[in-house]
Amino acid sequence: MRAPVCAALLLWALSDAAARQFSEEQMAAVRQRIRSMFYHAYNSYLNNAFPYDELRPLTCDGQDTWGSFSLTLIDALDTLLVLGNGTEFQRVATLLQDTVDFDIDVNASVFETNIRVVGGLLSAHLLAGRAGMELEPGWPCSGPLLRMAEDAARKLLPAFQTPSGMPYGTVNLMHGVSPTETPVTCTAGVGTFILEFATLSRLTGDPTFEDAARRALSSLWKTRSDIGLVGNHIDIVTQKWVAQDAGIGAGVDSYFEYLVKGAVMLQDEELLNMFRAYDRAIQNYTRFDDWYLWVQMHKGTVTMPVFQSLEAFWPGLQSLLGDLDGAVRTFHNYYSVWRQFGGLPEFYSITQGYTVDKREGYPLRPELIESAMYLFRATGDHTYLQFGLDAVESIERIAKTPCGYASVKDLRDHQLDNRMESFFLAETVKYLYLLFDPAHFLHGGGTEGSASSEEGGDVGQCVLGAGGFIFNTEAHPLDPAALHCCSRSAQERQEIRDILLSLSQPASQSGRPASQAEDPPESQSESIALKPGEKKTRPPLSCPVQPFSARLSVLGQVFSDNT
Repeated sequence: MRAPVCAALLLWALSDAAARQFSEEQMAAVRQRIRSMFYHAYNSYLNNAFPYDELRPLTCDGQDTWGSFSLTLIDALDTLLVLGNGTEFQRVATLLQDTVDFDIDVNASVFETNIRVVGGLLSAHLLAGRAGMELEPGWPCSGPLLRMAEDAARKLLPAFQTPSGMPYGTVNLMHGVSPTETPVTCTAGVGTFILEFATLSRLTGDPTFEDAARRALSSLWKTRSDIGLVGNHIDIVTQKWVAQDAGIGAGVDSYFEYLVKGAVMLQDEELLNMFRAYDRAIQNYTRFDDWYLWVQMHKGTVTMPVFQSLEAFWPGLQSLLGDLDGAVRTFHNYYSVWRQFGGLPEFYSITQGYTVDKREGYPLRPELIESAMYLFRATGDHTYLQFGLDAVESIERIAKTPCGYASVKDLRDHQLDNRMESFFLAETVKYLYLLFDPAHFLHGGGTEGSASSEEGGDVGQCVLGAGGFIFNTEAHPLDPAALHCCSRSAQERQEIRDILLSLSQPASQSGRPASQAEDPPESQSESIALKPGEKKTRPPLSCPVQPFSARLSVLGQVFSDNT
């Protein structure tokens, strides 16, 4: 294993020595190239594939893949605003409201629908003010895109109705879970909901979604092995592991990502402690020379000495936690693979230093670009910009077609596949653009869109859009300030409601035990805070939110109630 590692470090040393410094003008020129890349793909989708889910770039037509709801358009919506195109954002947001219907007889992936559709709509909803859309009173706690996201998420809830609370992998959007649906799903398919579902619950005031996501996380946590690892496929009914290979790649990756990002977005120490426990086991059993292998979850013995392209998110996650040394070393290894092929093959044999049979493809995934963005933000090292430019040139040279950009079927000879995944516009292009725009509003700057923060909430007292966005695993940015805004608003309304209820209780009943209290006649309103016939309900459960005076800090952005 030492030989390929030494070669990787040598390659990195050579590239690092030759890495140039990018001027503002050069970075702006690269951003323009990335814009052109986006619009070539986006316009090709609109002209040849809409309203299908995805573009087929070799035959210049479309196909439905994940559910038949114009997936690429939903996934690309917030990227339009990232690139500064508020006019097209408004047009597409209105178009989606008029054309997309989730009440259809279609079997959909619970995981993919959540990260791409629910996540995309939530992000678009939270960015609508910056895009110049007309907002409902009470935004961001209400709005048509939020209602669309809630509608889509409710279609997924039947999948969570299991003894363990862990969801099935597929659900029919009209009829629920099929009686013949397999109970086996991947780890990420259980643990990748807390960002979107908690956002929904805290914006709408309905705890159902966050409760479902937390129950699934709790059940999954209880299934870890004695050495602290989880496998990659589990039977959600028996809660037994079907595939016991443990690693950080395919089938597991975003579970770990959501523990960290959920902890940051929700200020949740329990989620962070879960990840810390996993990370200790991962470092002890799977890390070798800053590569991460696959091991048997109970014994820790190596089962697959391979690097998977989906693992390339890991250096970015490490950087969020402050482990820059480890993140840089691991990124070095992954970049050496990119330089070898002009992309990351799905599987790469670390011992052989080459692709794995039948896993030679590169579907234009974003994970290494995502990590480069985080590491450039953390270090300012222009080597990551050089990688970004390498990525732009590789994609342009290898994957570009007259009708968009095609997945690479085989990186050895650059054969193409007739598919452009929606994540190319949602993630790959977005992270490339943000890598070369360190002053972007998503980083806390203001080169695209309005640089000023926005007011929201029932009385316009919430400060939004000031930075510190959290990206879901499909690169859809979520604003933690909006969650705090709506949670605080709901809490204050509940407190007022409870005060009015207490004031409206007859004095003769104020000292009676609760067990002796009698319900008033149905024809009589119990209080001025309730409608006739409505009974008092307990305050909705929600996770405690730290006051922002205690500070929520993400990527250097600090929010406070005094902002």
